[in-house]
Amino acid sequence: MKPFSWSCPYCNQATTITEVNFGSDKYEFDLGNKDGILALTTTVVACPNPGCREYQMRAKLFKTERTPSAGGSYYNKPITAIGEWTLRPKSGARPFPAYIPKPILDDYNEACLIVNDSPKASATLSRRCLQGMIRNFWGISKARLIDEIAELKDKIDPTTWDAIDAVRSIGNIGAHMEKDINLIVDVDPEEARQLIGLIEFLLKDWYVGRYEREEHKKRVIALAAAKSAVKKAPPP
Repeated sequence: MKPFSWSCPYCNQATTITEVNFGSDKYEFDLGNKDGILALTTTVVACPNPGCREYQMRAKLFKTERTPSAGGSYYNKPITAIGEWTLRPKSGARPFPAYIPKPILDDYNEACLIVNDSPKASATLSRRCLQGMIRNFWGISKARLIDEIAELKDKIDPTTWDAIDAVRSIGNIGAHMEKDINLIVDVDPEEARQLIGLIEFLLKDWYVGRYEREEHKKRVIALAAAKSAVKKAPPP
């Protein structure tokens, strides 16, 4: 197999996966189904991080096509994906620190959990998550989410605003943000995933970024204090 880049859904560590940490298999069956011979493929990736070693497991179901191979024989080549499932972990939610408010993380995690089965409900949770972040982090509270987003524009950097504005312009998401946050509005799975991606970006940009800045400031202050103490210390 060819090595590929991968980010662990458990520890969030980016790494390169080789055949040492990768396994796959395929099972073919013909039960008289209207789609003919089907192939179920499974892939397993084990995180190489010694402190993690969790694994990710996925499965795909394909319709196959009889294809000639060398020597005059044939094999069943997967051609059309019928279904795809992530078996482990249960959802694609990224791990985030516990210092982020629990209601926000709860909405995010549930939005990830149901995004494939119910994209409309997932997008509703993401929208509520977004409103909770704006109110908690920025102290902005308006009658509508769209009004809260508008007030953000002059408070955040252009890159973050561009990310919000780009997702807001996708499909039905713009209309979705103008409604009451608890109203379910029709969106497709890809739109719901884009909204989840925005939530992940903002969680990292706002909460994680602030925490890391504060920790860096504490280290600088502690270092300055330590050096000052050495200067003031009487000579031996």
